[in-house]
Amino acid sequence: MGRQSVGFLDAKQRSGFAGLVANGIKSNDDLWRRFAIAAPYLWLLVFFLAPFAIILKISLADPVLAMPPYSPSFDSDGSPSMSLSNYGFLLSDKLYAITYLRSVVMALITTVLCLLLGFPMAYGIARSSPTTRSLLLLLVVLPFWISFLLRVYAWMGLMNNHGVINNLLIWIGLIEQPLRIMYTDFATAVGLVYSYLPFMILPLYAALERMDMDLIDAAQDLGASRTRAFWDITWPLAKPGTFAGCLLVFIPAMGEYVIPYLLGGPDSLFIGRVLFDEFFNNRDWPLASAVAIILLLLLVVPIVLLQRAQARDEEQVV
Repeated sequence: MGRQSVGFLDAKQRSGFAGLVANGIKSNDDLWRRFAIAAPYLWLLVFFLAPFAIILKISLADPVLAMPPYSPSFDSDGSPSMSLSNYGFLLSDKLYAITYLRSVVMALITTVLCLLLGFPMAYGIARSSPTTRSLLLLLVVLPFWISFLLRVYAWMGLMNNHGVINNLLIWIGLIEQPLRIMYTDFATAVGLVYSYLPFMILPLYAALERMDMDLIDAAQDLGASRTRAFWDITWPLAKPGTFAGCLLVFIPAMGEYVIPYLLGGPDSLFIGRVLFDEFFNNRDWPLASAVAIILLLLLVVPIVLLQRAQARDEEQVV
């Protein structure tokens, strides 16, 4: 009887120790799960919300000849000295409104052109054989192996008055005098589309590659035309990639500085150029910060609209 009691106690101790180990493992899993959830929010807090708060504070200050070149947020007696004069100036000056409008229009044109060019390219890559698909994807990402500035300078060499395009057209006999391609909105649009087209192709390819192609064959067997099958099957399944690609193109194109400056000329009115001039040439940090805040608000609006449209489509599917 004594041996059985000892064995029973020993088994009970082992089960209790195993329970403690299991609880410890569970608590560690919960700790890592909480860390994994908190890490993205911490990243946003440090690298987005904190810089946004600093820019917002500077936008409510006044420019001064000091270092840093803006007035403090509080006076010596502790009273706040912030104002909305910079935003009032931006709203009263038509030049800034025209600049924002030109930037939005150019970003929309770039996004639409990238979508029109990128969708058939992504669809063709998704429908190709695995060997050909790898080669085509390599060609899509190959420009990233070359410096961004070098690629823009290459377009300058192609489109200037004595560049490859004009010399070829003159040699063929289509024109007698060089065309003015450089320092125009057309040159800016070409540079933007060329630079951001891969950002449209890759999300579209990721969405189209997962699509079951038998659905299209089944729709055609049931009497649907190619156009009807595209709008009823391919386009709805490609919408997540379309939304992602449009955001990846529209957001950087909206604030682009290098391409409008080099291809559109030093007098091109784009918000990225205005932002640079206010910060570094005029050293008007409060006004430049107000320009950046309004630019951020303009970028948030299409993001929210696209997210709502995507959520509405997902609800309809469910």
